[in-house]
Amino acid sequence: MLAVANVLGLLLASFTASCLLPLLCSLWFQDGQWRAFLVTSVCGALAGLALALATRRFRRELKPRDGFLLVTLAWLMLPAAAALPLLLALPRLSFTGAFFEAMSGLTTTGSTVLTDLDALAPSLKFWRHLLEWLGGLGIIVMALAVMPLLGIGGMQLYKGQAPGVKEERLAPRITETARNLWTVYALLTAAGVVSLKLCGMGWFDAVCHAFSAVGLGGFSTHDRSIAYFNSAAIEAVLIALMVVASLNFARHFTALRQLSLAPYKSDPECKAIFAVLALSVIGIALLLSAHGVYADFMGALRAAAFNVVSQATTSGLTTQDYQSWPVFAPYWMLFLSCILCSTGSTGGGIKMFRTLLLVRQSGREMKLLIHPAALVPVRIGGRAVPDAVGHAVLAFIFLYFATVALLTFALLLTGLDFDTAFATVVASINNTAHGIGAPGAVHNLHSLSALQTWICTAAMLLGRLEIFSIAVLLRPAYWRK
Repeated sequence: MLAVANVLGLLLASFTASCLLPLLCSLWFQDGQWRAFLVTSVCGALAGLALALATRRFRRELKPRDGFLLVTLAWLMLPAAAALPLLLALPRLSFTGAFFEAMSGLTTTGSTVLTDLDALAPSLKFWRHLLEWLGGLGIIVMALAVMPLLGIGGMQLYKGQAPGVKEERLAPRITETARNLWTVYALLTAAGVVSLKLCGMGWFDAVCHAFSAVGLGGFSTHDRSIAYFNSAAIEAVLIALMVVASLNFARHFTALRQLSLAPYKSDPECKAIFAVLALSVIGIALLLSAHGVYADFMGALRAAAFNVVSQATTSGLTTQDYQSWPVFAPYWMLFLSCILCSTGSTGGGIKMFRTLLLVRQSGREMKLLIHPAALVPVRIGGRAVPDAVGHAVLAFIFLYFATVALLTFALLLTGLDFDTAFATVVASINNTAHGIGAPGAVHNLHSLSALQTWICTAAMLLGRLEIFSIAVLLRPAYWRK
């Protein structure tokens, strides 16, 4: 426990150093909020270093069990630190609201409790989007890239971030792996910023929305989200960024290193993602056109393309009030947010790898009903998947749906109607931005009570850590030596 506390102290000190960026933003725009970020940076650095020094003699190689505790405590501690500038700058904002906002950012959920975003100080806007960007590939992976001291036990931390899925290492040491991933992440973000600027966005909006799109978060600098810009070119760039961010970043690194698209062609997740997206966009465009929601098919196709991709990839940026669409469309988009994103991406949900595995597993079981003595291995991408992985996936799926059911019932107990409770829980655990009411409402949750807000916050945390990391800590056996 004390060894974990030592690393937590260093993580806190490193994380609060990121407050210097919005501090500089505040000085540039002269919005008067620099003190909030200075206080957070100084207090966080002092608290983190004090904790690290106090536990320095307990430093040791991290064990596999330490990873689960470390990532859980880190994802509770860092949102609390990230909430401090919001509390200092927005006196009317409660701790519940500030913590929710910070958790929403770091988990790249994108739901918000803030109103009148257009009038929000630029530095606070930048801080919200920076949280999404930092959380996109995982605040823990970022720490591994800049803290070599975790090189020995770092893999335990890395495994704790997403247990029960396939492991893919790009380099012999986890620190080098993290640096490779972040290099690709930074290059993709930079390309997004330049592209959005060329399409007509100002530099500030371009940076913020590139952070949101690459991190697959739903924060925007405007209350109307991407509808504010009313630009087909901007929407096209954001669609491309969101699709790329929904794919495995290991594939991006390999493709960049080889200067070839072959890694994508051999990735079964990539093929499935593009197929599902293409069919969904065209299908919903035809549905909107048939119901006369838009004047012509091209208008329906533009609206469907952006919003289907955004919700399916668990981003949450919007251009339309799709609550007014035929009811099939928003619920289908909510369903896609459960399954579409690839493992190793910045998205949430069950992930496409697990979805493919369940489909193949179902096919095998039906074959065995017909031919009980047959040897039918489950294959994905031409490779046989070990039974142990299949069992882990089945356990995860059970925990996923059990968690959705329990949290939905919890919100029903608070007085919410079923559509609101169910859609809010599914969106939160998938780390995508949906709103109050049936799917499609603007994703502002300011009308939630404090208890309802904490339930949604718990759902975001469970979704980001993929349930297992927290569920393990609830077992008495974990705490026995």
